[in-house]
Amino acid sequence: MIRLFSHFVSPRTTLLLGAELLILMLAAYIGIMYQLPTVHESGFPAFAYTEVAGFAFGMLFLMAGFGVYQADLWVDPKATEMRVLVALLVGFVLAVMASSLASERHDLEHFNFGMTMLVAVIGSSLVRFAFYRVGQRSDFKRRVLVLGTGSRVARFSEAARRNQMHDVIGYVGPQTSDHHVPLLRILPMASGESLCSVVQKHRIDEIVVAVRDRRDGGLPLQDLLECRLNGVKVTELPNFFEREYQQVMLDSINPSWMVFGLGFNQGWARSVVKRAFDLVVSLILLILTLPIMLLAAICIALEDGMPVLYRQERVGQHGRVFTIFKFRSMRIDAEKDGTPRWAATHDDRITQVGRIVRKLRIDELPQIINVLRGEMSFVGPRPERQFFVEKLEKQIPYYSARHSVKPGITGWAQVRYAYGASIEDTVEKLQYDLYYVKNHSLFLDLMTLIATVEVVLWGKGAR
Repeated sequence: MIRLFSHFVSPRTTLLLGAELLILMLAAYIGIMYQLPTVHESGFPAFAYTEVAGFAFGMLFLMAGFGVYQADLWVDPKATEMRVLVALLVGFVLAVMASSLASERHDLEHFNFGMTMLVAVIGSSLVRFAFYRVGQRSDFKRRVLVLGTGSRVARFSEAARRNQMHDVIGYVGPQTSDHHVPLLRILPMASGESLCSVVQKHRIDEIVVAVRDRRDGGLPLQDLLECRLNGVKVTELPNFFEREYQQVMLDSINPSWMVFGLGFNQGWARSVVKRAFDLVVSLILLILTLPIMLLAAICIALEDGMPVLYRQERVGQHGRVFTIFKFRSMRIDAEKDGTPRWAATHDDRITQVGRIVRKLRIDELPQIINVLRGEMSFVGPRPERQFFVEKLEKQIPYYSARHSVKPGITGWAQVRYAYGASIEDTVEKLQYDLYYVKNHSLFLDLMTLIATVEVVLWGKGAR
């Protein structure tokens, strides 16, 4: 993984982004050159280079918004290719419209979009086919050995099976310990055999240390040092989990890891930059979505009467309580018994209009008011009701840590995990929230916004 502005980015995704950027620039260049002789006789005009770059970067951001660079789509190339084709089609329609406006300012008529699209589709398909074929080869995956077979390793093994960037070759643990992984996955060690010999035999690239009890020789430090000096990477389980899965493994961390480790940085400079980012993005979104919000308000009022806005107390930064604004998507008497409860799948309290605004995330738009008032950020952990916060803080360790930053309209947990309606779901989402709190930056906010577009377009996780 590449650490970029405190966020871990897959090298394969980075290379794919670079390759498709070159393909899109080449497609735009060929499209202009194909049209150029009929409209310009003095060679390739200087302003056309700007249009080539603008077209390529614009298409790249649009494709990212369609979710074609998500790691989980590597396992289904057909679904990914369909998204690529849809993104390219939408992008070309927008490019035709933009080019029609631009042609009034330049001698250059719009691209030959037939040629441009042909090159882009063929080039992108070939690049992705090559990346997929190479990525499936075990020779190009890092070979990982896990030192430990305890209970927390069992959860790690579940996540490892879904990963396409590395192969967990096996597990090594004390013979006397209780094993929480399949016995067939535990690598046999002959009497007196060292860890280094096992590493060499299986051509291991990285050792993940997942031993909880390290007393009385539980951790073979001398062997690990020898492996490290021989070029094998040695990584603690919490750091490996954070790097590979972009979340914090809750049952593997302790206060000292949070205190002495990298991240969890707060400061006035970061706060100023984030506040400026929030104001700019919120004002732009408010202008763009005002007609949609007016239409949603009218539809809610016609179906279920007033009020159209739903006000509710939520817990914000440092535990401060504030009033959140949302479009009402449930019946007015949704909690007539006075007991708060999470929304469930096919919840009968949700109105017909409410299902639509929830699916498209339109119900969240009034929270722009909370952002402008400084109570929320555009990106951050979702704010929860005080009733649930008090309950969850007693059951889940480190839950209060998510309140060290402002809550957000969208968040890293929202784009990485489906809607949570149980304690188990809350634990999973907290691990993503803690990753955001630990590594939050303007770059991670931008990545979250791009991923939010995918969530809205494909309706992931809505209830």
